[in-house]
Amino acid sequence: MSGQQTGLVWTLVIVLDLAIRIAAIIIIPRNRKPSAATAWLLVVFFLPYVGVIFFLLLGNAKLPKKRRDKQTQINAMIAERVSGIALEAKRDAWPVWLARIVEMNQNLGAVPIMGGNQARLLADYHGSITAMAEDIDTAVSFVHIEFYIVSFDSTTKEFFAAMDKAVKRGVVVRLLLDHVASVRTVGHKETVAELERISVKWSYMLPVQPLKGRYQRPDLRNHRKLVVVDGRVAYMGSQNLIDRSYNSRKNLSRGLQWQELMTRATGPVVTGINAIFLSDWFCETDELPMEENVQALDVVADTSPDALDCQVVPSGPGFKGENNLRLFLALLYSAQERIIITSPYFVPDEAMMYAITSACQRGLEVQLFVSEIGDQGPVFHAQRSYYSELLEAGVRIFQYPAPFILHAKHFSVDDHVAVIGSSNMDIRSFSLDLEVSLMVCGWPFVAQMRKIEARYREISTELSLSAWTKQPLRSSVLDGLARLTSGLQ
Repeated sequence: MSGQQTGLVWTLVIVLDLAIRIAAIIIIPRNRKPSAATAWLLVVFFLPYVGVIFFLLLGNAKLPKKRRDKQTQINAMIAERVSGIALEAKRDAWPVWLARIVEMNQNLGAVPIMGGNQARLLADYHGSITAMAEDIDTAVSFVHIEFYIVSFDSTTKEFFAAMDKAVKRGVVVRLLLDHVASVRTVGHKETVAELERISVKWSYMLPVQPLKGRYQRPDLRNHRKLVVVDGRVAYMGSQNLIDRSYNSRKNLSRGLQWQELMTRATGPVVTGINAIFLSDWFCETDELPMEENVQALDVVADTSPDALDCQVVPSGPGFKGENNLRLFLALLYSAQERIIITSPYFVPDEAMMYAITSACQRGLEVQLFVSEIGDQGPVFHAQRSYYSELLEAGVRIFQYPAPFILHAKHFSVDDHVAVIGSSNMDIRSFSLDLEVSLMVCGWPFVAQMRKIEARYREISTELSLSAWTKQPLRSSVLDGLARLTSGLQ
């Protein structure tokens, strides 16, 4: 190659590099949060060609239009069916600020609040699987199962056995599992073989199968966990259908064990949880089994003094707004006395940090429960980068001891409201993953959560600001770098 040709090549490279950077400044910040835009711009500016490829693969946080249209269709159907139905039993007992949050939730996710429910918390990992299996054993019509990860192993064997017996009784058993998360799990082939053997009707959620014409941004995942039996009993929370070590060689070598929290609900709210499953089944299979769409008015409501008002709040890139983030922020700003948060992956955006630190400045008691150790390095370091600011504001941070990963996802506000579900308090759960939360109004449920929180507190170590400021420089650097890129995680 002549000197002239070499000069021309270098000129083209420089022009292309400059064009990429200029285009990035124009395109990336559009309709994107400043934190996410900053993270993408850093990648593109430091690694322009690699950054562009990654942006083209991961830069669109929306599901395909067909999927979003289906979600809109489902929302319209739910809104039409619940129009004029007033199912909340104890509106007069609500705090004055709750009615507007209930209205917001219904506007965002279509599901109304429903009264006459009971809900019980389950903190025992194996006990919750046994409880779900026992309820499946009572099914007479249908069982709907949806988990981010499904695995057939020694821990879940009784659950699979309950599905097998249900199918043999003539019960329709439908199961959804996230494609990417489950495929990369140890023993996935054996899991699929067992589902086929027992004749469960199953489908992947958000499959990444471009050769089959099924593709979207590969890290947009369905993170929901729920079980519905006959439209009368439901489970939801943080736990996946797998051994608490996740059967991972890395986890086993470290002795890691996942600590979860599920809730068992009965009453009209079960129909709302069932509607979430049916919407996901419809989106993945184009089938909408209306005979399994139990109506709230057909479910016997609890009329005891301990009955609870509950509202299901779905969220994810299929919706126009970040439903879970809006719910969390509304509750944080409405709190009058205390806020207690449990989140395994706590990487808040600017709005949530302001809400939490403002609560401290308003004189509220704010507590945060996190794990002492992490299972995902970048997220764990990004989370740690917020500790100084939180501690300085007055947040009490409790670290759940190793070798447990505190994977439960819940929080309580005053003595009135608690939220439990699949959603972490991080950018991924707010923007990229399909999640579901259950907002419960009523002291009997909050009291159960208070006992769970007290149990956490007893065995956790409280982190002090003085101790935190003594962490090594190397850790601070890693935490800061992880925070800069957290918008991409």
